Amino acid sequence: MTSNSKDGITIRIMLKEDFANVKAFMKKEYFASEPLCQSSGETDWHLQMGKDYVKLIPSMIAQGTCLVALDEKNGGRLVGLVLAEARFPKDLETNRIKADAMENNVCGRTYVMLSKIEREANLFERFGISKMLYSDTTSVDTSMRGKGLGSRLAATLMDVGRSKGFPAMVAYCTSYYSARQKAALGMQCIHSIVYADYKDDQGRPIFTPAEPHTMLRLMAIKL
Repeated sequence: MTSNSKDGITIRIMLKEDFANVKAFMKKEYFASEPLCQSSGETDWHLQMGKDYVKLIPSMIAQGTCLVALDEKNGGRLVGLVLAEARFPKDLETNRIKADAMENNVCGRTYVMLSKIEREANLFERFGISKMLYSDTTSVDTSMRGKGLGSRLAATLMDVGRSKGFPAMVAYCTSYYSARQKAALGMQCIHSIVYADYKDDQGRPIFTPAEPHTMLRLMAIKL
């Protein structure tokens, strides 16, 4: 099992027993700060998380590609996580169909946009590969931000990807800060969508997050 400890924080592979804590953590930490959720005005847990999204987490955990960061000095409290999974060429169409069927809330609208950018970029064809590791969600406890934990989680995930034979890792960064963090680790912006230019049928921007979050960036690195 991939595991590393530093300054009292242990990062390890997420287990199915972590699921309840992961859901609670995402409600408290991730959706409260993620730019698209923050700007949506939606505060209800089910609107933010989306029943369909909740169902995806156990399948990601089962792949052994998700991580938790635990504060060993505080009883093993969950202070960070990464949700990640394998992606294959067939998933481009599968994800499009799945995204179109999701609820019309911030979660569903985000997945429609993610499906659009992954089809436009088509990294399988661009890189000449048949699978990749997709870093879906990274979240760090408010009290731990600015201490390099997010970078540690991303770097550890790259190690997981290499150990499992993934030729590349990709992340869709809705936040300016997450994109900057990934770039510092060697990931490159392959494709992007400017939020102001991504509009509904009435010509209105679908997402209006605050500065400096001006675009969705698809970041990728060969492992």
